Amino acid sequence: MEIVLVFAISGIIAGSITMTLFQVVNGSGRTNNHMTAVRQVQNAGYWVSHDAQLAQSIEIDDNPLGGGFPLVLSWTGWDDVEHEVTYSLEDMVGGPKQLKQSYSIGSELTETIVAQFINPDSEKTKCEFTDGMLVFTVTATVGYGSQEQSETRVYEIVPRPGL
Repeated sequence: MEIVLVFAISGIIAGSITMTLFQVVNGSGRTNNHMTAVRQVQNAGYWVSHDAQLAQSIEIDDNPLGGGFPLVLSWTGWDDVEHEVTYSLEDMVGGPKQLKQSYSIGSELTETIVAQFINPDSEKTKCEFTDGMLVFTVTATVGYGSQEQSETRVYEIVPRPGL
């Protein structure tokens, strides 16, 4: 009888430890995915905001399915050199997109991925230019199933005066 009682108590303890470890691992994965989504949204917002504040010209694709992409920002620098930055959404493996920055200074072109895991739905990630303000909404979604985490931010950017 005592051995049965010991096995029962050991089973309860082992089950509790297993459940606790599962919760820690599962919670850690969700937390990591959320922090990745937050960082990607912050990167996208930082670069688009930075370039839009310098812009003397803003061109947004008016196709409603495209969400305003590509977004083209251009300006002339203090040294009379033309700058043009184009932001576009490009495919990643598995469905999400990455935000690519193509930066042209004079005749030099540099391409950089500024954010990944961007949700391509035009209601979740979009650019609109109204009343002299660029409104950039961006959503990053990381993970799948119970591990999926999303972050959305809306950036309201006022470009250079006179635009």
